[in-house]
Amino acid sequence: MGPMRAKLFLLLFLSLAAPAFGQSQAFTNRATDLKAEAGDQSATVAKLAENTEVKVVARAGAWNRVEAGAQKGFVRAFHLRFPATASAESSGGGFLSGLSSALGGRPKSQQAGIQTVGVRGLSPEDLKNAAPNNEALAKAQSYRADKPAAERFAREGKLSTVNVDEGAR
Repeated sequence: MGPMRAKLFLLLFLSLAAPAFGQSQAFTNRATDLKAEAGDQSATVAKLAENTEVKVVARAGAWNRVEAGAQKGFVRAFHLRFPATASAESSGGGFLSGLSSALGGRPKSQQAGIQTVGVRGLSPEDLKNAAPNNEALAKAQSYRADKPAAERFAREGKLSTVNVDEGAR
């Protein structure tokens, strides 16, 4: 796929996926805490049961600011599921699930019709402002060992080879 064609595909994909970011109605997919602030160390305002309906007011990275009845607070993005849009339900899951099926994903008959957080709770702004961390990459690459170095380490540590039966996993 040429660069221009790839850009057009990405633009089409983002324009069709954009409605998922604008939804405000969601449901908890498990029992979870409603926190006063975005963070695990924040005080718990209330306990929300699984399938509690909430209104998503704003997204903040891995957290969503929500209203659950009269209570307001923050819930982890992974603890929410968003109902599919009406057009996605009527077409059997919409463009994204159709693309998934075309690429070998679940058949349409098995699709749940539910949209969930797809990029680990990152907001569109987080994705837009993402930048590579070359220093962290270089540090990670410095820990890499080739096969001879790993074998030398094993010999020096007097480690022995152990064969593990596949069924024992």
